[in-house]
Formats: sequence, C-alpha cells, structure tokens
Amino acid sequence: MLAIVLMAVGLLGTGYSFWSAPKTLEQAKEILAKQDAHHGGGHDAADSHHGEEKAHTEETKTEAHAEVEKHSEESKTEEHTADSTATHAVADSTHVKDAHKEEATAHVVETKEAHTNTAHAEDHDAHAEHAFHQMQNRPWAAFFVALLFFLGVTLLVLAFYAIQRVAQAGWSVVLFRVMEAITANMHYVSAIMFVFLIATFMQMNHLFPWMGEGVVDPTSPNYDPIIDGKKWYLNTPGWLMRSIFYLLVWNAYRFFIRRDSIKQDNGDLKLHKRNYNISVIFLFLFMITESMMSWDWIMGIDPHWFSTLFGWYVLATFLVSALTTIAFVTIYLRSKGALPFVNDSHIHDLAKYMFGFSVFWTYLWFAQFMLIWYADMPEETTYYLLRFNEYKLPFLAMVGMNFIFPVLLLINSDFKSIPWFVVIGGVVILLGHYVDLFVMIMPGTVGAQWGLGIGEVSGILFFLGLFIYATFSAFAKADPIAKGNPFLQESESYHYYNIEHRGEDSNHH
Repeated sequence: MLAIVLMAVGLLGTGYSFWSAPKTLEQAKEILAKQDAHHGGGHDAADSHHGEEKAHTEETKTEAHAEVEKHSEESKTEEHTADSTATHAVADSTHVKDAHKEEATAHVVETKEAHTNTAHAEDHDAHAEHAFHQMQNRPWAAFFVALLFFLGVTLLVLAFYAIQRVAQAGWSVVLFRVMEAITANMHYVSAIMFVFLIATFMQMNHLFPWMGEGVVDPTSPNYDPIIDGKKWYLNTPGWLMRSIFYLLVWNAYRFFIRRDSIKQDNGDLKLHKRNYNISVIFLFLFMITESMMSWDWIMGIDPHWFSTLFGWYVLATFLVSALTTIAFVTIYLRSKGALPFVNDSHIHDLAKYMFGFSVFWTYLWFAQFMLIWYADMPEETTYYLLRFNEYKLPFLAMVGMNFIFPVLLLINSDFKSIPWFVVIGGVVILLGHYVDLFVMIMPGTVGAQWGLGIGEVSGILFFLGLFIYATFSAFAKADPIAKGNPFLQESESYHYYNIEHRGEDSNHH
C-alpha cells in the first residue's frame, strides 16, 4: 500500500512539473521577471545599467558641445584682425558650421544610443530564450536524476552481490536473498530508462547539447568544433545502441543468477560453480559498462569537459548508496523476524563498508577536484566554475553529508552494530549522494533555473515506491535463506566465529 501511494503521488507530481513548465518564450520571460522581483535587485541592477548608459550619453553630448565651442572661439580669434565686414561674414559662416556640427554630433550620439539599446534588447532576448530551454529541460532532468540514482543503486547492489559470489565470501550468504530482492528493481527501472532513452533519441528533450541541430555541421551557425571532433563517439545511433547493451547485460545477469540461486537451494554444487563463473563474466562486463555508462549518461551532458577519473567517481557514489540500501532493507526485515540468522556482526560489517567507501568517495572527489583546480586550465575548470557560481550550497554541502557526518558517526566500532545509528548515518549518506548526482547533471541541463521543487521530490517518491514494491515482492517469492550455498553455515555462525570465540577458534585450529 505504501509503495502504491508513493508511486501515485510521484506520478502526479511529475505530471504537474511537466504541465507547469513554460510552453512559450513569453511565459519564460514572465517567470524570469518574477524571479528578478523575488530575489530583489534584478530590476534595480537593470535600471542602474540604463542610468549609467544615459549618464554616458549626456557626458558625450556635453563633450561634443564643448569641442564645438572651442573651435568657434579659435575661429573668432584668428579672424579678429580682419576688416569688419569680413569678420561678420566669417562669424555667420562659423555659426552655420557650428549648427551643422551640433546636428552631426547629436545624430552620432542618437545612433550610438539606438545601437546600444538594440544590442541590449538582443542580449536580453537571447538570455530569455536560453532560460526558456533550461526551464523546459527541468522536469526531464529532475526525473532523470531520480531514475539514474535508483538504477545506479540497484546496479551496484547487483555488482556487490556478484563480488560476494566471486570472492566466495562466507559472512554474507544470509544476505543473498536480500540483495537478490533489491536487484529485482533492475527490470523495472531498466524498462523506464529504455523509454527515456528513446524519448531522448527522438529529441523530445534537450539534455545532451551534442545532440543539438547543426552542432557537427560546419555550415551551421550552431557548429561546435570540439563536439565535431568527438562525433565518432558522441553520435545518437552509437549512444543508443551502447545504452541498450548496458541494460541487456545487467538484466541478463540478474535474471540468470536469481533463477539459478533459487535452483541451488537443492544443494547442487554444479549450480554453485556455474553461478561463480557467470558472476566472473558479469564483473568483467560490469567494469566496462559502468564506466561507459557514466560517460554516456552523465559526462555527455558537459561534452566540452572530461575527466579520466569520472567512471570511478560515479562508481563510488553508487556503491556507498548501494551498501546503505542493503543495510536498510536488512535492518527492516530483521526487525520483522524475516532474517533470523542475521545478527549484529552482519550489520557491523555493512556499516564498516559504508564507512570505508565514504572515505573512498571522498578521496576520489578530492583527487578530481584538486588536480583540475590546481592546474587551472580553462577547458577543465569551467566544469567547477559553473558549480561554484550557481550550485555552491549543494556542491559544498555534499562533502559534509557524504564524508564528515557519516565518518564521525560510524568511526566508533561499537556504533556500527547499533541499527538506529546506522540508519541515521545512512539517511544522510543517501541524501548526500542524491545531491552529488544532482550536481553532476543539473548544471549542464538547467543551469541557473534549478531548484528542489515538486518535480525533484516527485521523482524520488515515484522511484522509492517502485523500489519498495519490487524489493519486497521479490523477497516474498523465495526462501529468505539461500539453503544450498556451501558457505551458509559459516554465515549463520558468523557472530560465533567473528566475536565470541575468535581466540578459542584460532587455538583449536
């Protein structure tokens, strides 16, 4: 019921955000005018600018009159020694010339004023048109951030699950059904992502500048030589085919591993070996597809900029969020008695991963930021300059949310075994990494027209409801314990070996 309510509210809010987006340039200008009035100083700044122009014009006129009078005086002084008749004739001629000069000066000043006003109007119209496109992008971008966040979290839960199988880890077997249930969300979000990709391919939105009309046409006024140099990779057919390939690989692994995992409950070790082999192949493909996904779906929004560290950075963001999600679902199901063999040691290790990969994320964030900022190359710093100018609060806040707060909360080993401490830290981590993805996507799509409004919140609510429905429906369809796994006993007695009798067990061996 909660899942259905969240999805319904999310769909209504998302629909409203699309409906309320401006449909014409005039509507966008009205919104901009309201924004200026709301923030204050916008019109004042414009009036001040016009005032400065007017003062400059008056100053120019005064200088022109002074120059004319100076020439007139010189002329009069030179002709003063001539006879009276000639003097009067020259004076009349000078007055005529002065009048012509004044008219010419006034005409020049008026022409300059007209050109200045025209240029100002053109700049204002260009700014309004640019803002109009950003406002139209905002509901698409808000939906895309939420979609990609939940897809990325689900994908990294799947990858972490595959890592456990390949490492033949013993501690996490009692969590296998939890991770399998969470990854059931992969099929739903992948279907929605596929529809979103088709809509983007058909130019129903303009999130990716390199897809713009005439961008790679040298005869077009929109020609961009940088994007033209990357068109061997940044082209819509290749982009769409790669994207579909990513989704197929991830969903195929999830389908086969879930099916064989349930079959393995009969204790068939051949299935265990096959699951191991499939997981090895998946992890190889995952590292390639995850990196390329981050280039195609996120870094492609800023096509003039690139970072060789970006794939790892996106991986760290989704991995911390995935581990937090596993901890949340585990704590909830354990509190309902659905996971009788999960104990504090399992929660402790999940929290330890949350702590460790929060530090890893911070390392990657700082490494990327510091190297680019220190080199101070315009083509690289433009990425951070935009975020500092328009997104300073979320950009800096996520460092505290993703590093300082969770590290201080979870650095104490005892706290990692206390569920409500883990939940508090996890909520901040999930919000912080949503903000992280938000700051990756929004500046290149909506620029200064961003906000945390109905569209953004509705996207989160819809995909949260879908996640709850997918996860708990899948969990209810299979045995909560992976009974056929040969390491199950080690996982069930993990508390015994890990804490109570670590010393005794060592002596025994």
